[in-house]
Amino acid sequence: MAVPKILLFYAFTPLADPEAIRLWQRDLCESLGITGRILLSKDGINGTVGGELSDVKKYLRKTREYAPFKNMDVKWSEGEGNDFPRLSVRVRDEIVSFGAPGELRVDENGVIGGGTRLTPEELHDLVERKEVTFFDGRNAFEAEIGRFEGAVVPDVATTRDFVAELDSGKYDHLKGSPVVTYCTGGIRCEVLSSLMVSRGFGEVYQLDGGIVKYGEKYGDSGLWKGSLYVFDDRKSIDFTADAAVLGHCYACGTATKRMENCAEPSCREQLVVCDEHADQTACAVHAEALHEHT
Repeated sequence: MAVPKILLFYAFTPLADPEAIRLWQRDLCESLGITGRILLSKDGINGTVGGELSDVKKYLRKTREYAPFKNMDVKWSEGEGNDFPRLSVRVRDEIVSFGAPGELRVDENGVIGGGTRLTPEELHDLVERKEVTFFDGRNAFEAEIGRFEGAVVPDVATTRDFVAELDSGKYDHLKGSPVVTYCTGGIRCEVLSSLMVSRGFGEVYQLDGGIVKYGEKYGDSGLWKGSLYVFDDRKSIDFTADAAVLGHCYACGTATKRMENCAEPSCREQLVVCDEHADQTACAVHAEALHEHT
């Protein structure tokens, strides 16, 4: 019986020839029938791919045979089949688009000058000992359906907004207290925590493995509440059947975890929407125009 699986992975490591690695990765995925998105830069690799379990295992084994990727961070999740419509393997200035490629420093051990890593167990220990501030390292819309209790959710529409948000001064009051950054799989916090450290935040931590690893350990019985937004056709996942529903439909206020794209193709805004209004999704900017054409 076919078993679809999704693999989330990354590695911060210096790459001398990202283009050559792009060609190798593209050919490897095509030979195994794997689809998804892979980004490469001089600083490493970041990807989410899906396929049959045996094929994804072969992909991971072959990729880890390349020495710089031997210890890359990986996470598995259940797929539904056809989770990614196609394969995209590209070279970019950054494998996480913060718009600050000149600030990031990496060596063979990963990001230089980032936050202190915390396992889920170490996070609980820290929270018991200190009053900490959770700092969401995702886009604001992702936090609408799930977040850590009491978390600061920066007003960012894309990851590129974080630099200006940090430089605005609105979080300077946190520079003297413990801050725990978190994101989906951990990669965004690798960069975010280093940006915070370089800006004078004195006690910065990052949740190692992100929300995914935390959810695998504690499900919905810990500090995480709600659903986890994911960037594939599943849109969101729950760790248990007891997941709280935090989101509210933008149109009517009904409790829901469903998220859909704005109906205007040129708009990339994600909206929390109930089943009843799922075919009427339009952000505030485009709602009136769409109404005029219906």
